[in-house]
Amino acid sequence: MKTMLKTVTLISGFIFVLVFLTANYTQAQDKKPWDIPAKYKAMKTTVKAGDKEALADGKMMWSKYCKSCHGSKGLGDGPKSAMLKTFPGDFSTAAFQKYSDGEIYYMSFVGRDEMPNFEKKVTSESDRWALVAYMRKMGK
Repeated sequence: MKTMLKTVTLISGFIFVLVFLTANYTQAQDKKPWDIPAKYKAMKTTVKAGDKEALADGKMMWSKYCKSCHGSKGLGDGPKSAMLKTFPGDFSTAAFQKYSDGEIYYMSFVGRDEMPNFEKKVTSESDRWALVAYMRKMGK
């Protein structure tokens, strides 16, 4: 009985260490900075603050293209997030909300690594900016 208890304790400890190391490795990968061209950094949204129609459009875009990985509230907890190598991000954080409109635009539509390019799926500039506005709302 004691041998079995020691084995279970050892296996549990091993699993804990494995999960801890995996989480730290994933966090280290997430910190890789984006290389965003100056052109995008300087872009400004075309959506006026509080534009309810644009936010409704952004929410629709979010549900269609983003929710499966980023979750319904942008916390990075969508159903597909567990299959990703890197954490998809938490858009409610101050760190994310500090990005300029153009930086969010670039990350959302040009993408990199596991974040796919959406330029051909979301072709309307007004839809793109509506989605950026909706993502901004997640920080409030």
